[in-house]
Amino acid sequence: MSNLIRKFLDLFYPIVSKIFDKTTYYYAACGAGNLVLSWILFFLFYQYVYAIYFVFSSFSLSAFSCFIISFTIGFLLMKYVVFTESELKGRIQLFRYGLSALITSSANWVLLKGFVELFAFFPSLANVLSTCIVVVISYLIQRNFTFK
Repeated sequence: MSNLIRKFLDLFYPIVSKIFDKTTYYYAACGAGNLVLSWILFFLFYQYVYAIYFVFSSFSLSAFSCFIISFTIGFLLMKYVVFTESELKGRIQLFRYGLSALITSSANWVLLKGFVELFAFFPSLANVLSTCIVVVISYLIQRNFTFK
């Protein structure tokens, strides 16, 4: 599956080859795909699954559900498509990825909560804005720590 993803991504690499090296391009493409999936899932969870909330707000439950799904997909994409040259053992990569995901997801949740509760943004829009802010931090952590 990872070879199929790489071959597909390689079709478009010449378009951005002067801007990105191949690893950065793979990271951006896989991350963007996973991010868009997360946004769609958040919207669906928020609108249809968690419309009635109990102890937690529906946007918090939606964010948590998206985290579980995007964490799994994100780790697999980063390990098997993007940072294949990493010599770290898989369990070390998973631990580091989990730690970095916890940091970035916490930052994302704080921003999401602030946008929704302090600034009264629509939750799906707030989710998109908050994730855009933490993407740069996430890239730096993945490249320089998780899969170094």
